[in-house]
Amino acid sequence: MEARKDNLVERLAFWGIPLAFGVMGLKLVAWWFTGSVALLSDALESTVNVIAAFIAYFVIRYAQKPADNDHPYGHHKAEYISAVVEGVLIVVAALVIINEAVSALANPEILDAPALGLAINAAAGVINLIWARVLIRVGRSHRSPALLADGHHIMSDVVTSAGVLVGLLAVLVTGYAILDPLLAMIVAINILWQGWKVISRSVDGLMDKGVDPAEEEAIKKAIAENAQGSLGVHYLRTRQAGAVTFVAFDLVVPAAMTVVEAHAICDRLEAAVRAVLPGGRVTIHVEPETEMAHGVGVKVKEKKR
Repeated sequence: MEARKDNLVERLAFWGIPLAFGVMGLKLVAWWFTGSVALLSDALESTVNVIAAFIAYFVIRYAQKPADNDHPYGHHKAEYISAVVEGVLIVVAALVIINEAVSALANPEILDAPALGLAINAAAGVINLIWARVLIRVGRSHRSPALLADGHHIMSDVVTSAGVLVGLLAVLVTGYAILDPLLAMIVAINILWQGWKVISRSVDGLMDKGVDPAEEEAIKKAIAENAQGSLGVHYLRTRQAGAVTFVAFDLVVPAAMTVVEAHAICDRLEAAVRAVLPGGRVTIHVEPETEMAHGVGVKVKEKKR
């Protein structure tokens, strides 16, 4: 099952490369027809999509490598590096757009062939919308930070394209050419914000941020319902590393319990946690009842007879 999931993520990352090239080409054609700085800014952001697609593909392949002697916990965190690089590229693209917009403010120009250019750009936006929804859905279900970051970035590109189309229609209706570079500035600010969000999410992963509250509650419930025979659990820790969630906790057992009995409880708990977090890695430290003084974080829920 995990192998099939990995193959799907890798295939999507691969096909993201030619698709990014195609969308960028359409947006450049739209700019060439119109001469719009706002459309140029949209096309420049798409160049980031191309670079990000290449990085995401190769990083996802690397992240799926099995654990080895040098990386005993696997290579999952490599996906966060891809997401950070993509965030930085987004910021760079925004700065380039701002530079183009400032230059155009001094000499705004009326658009050429606006209807054709806007139609081509709209087609590119529809393609991006469909692809972004696919990447976000699969990225969430397969816990792929690189795929998710790529999907969110492309979705921000969709929002940008929609804003550009609305703004340029306003230029055509009002005849105010200066709205074009002003719109490009607004696009750049939005891109900067999206870049910051991508970087911050990725840094959280590199810093071993724990799972969200809903997932933590699900883990605690699974432990409480499957820890019969023990005295409870404390010191629960979680961290996310790409597609894999690491869970660790201390299991308190009666001092007279045998190793075999304690091991059976551990096996049951590991299976329960993995049922909640498919592909999760569980580490359990068994302690005698004298450790009860430290307090039990998860109490055992006794089975009804």
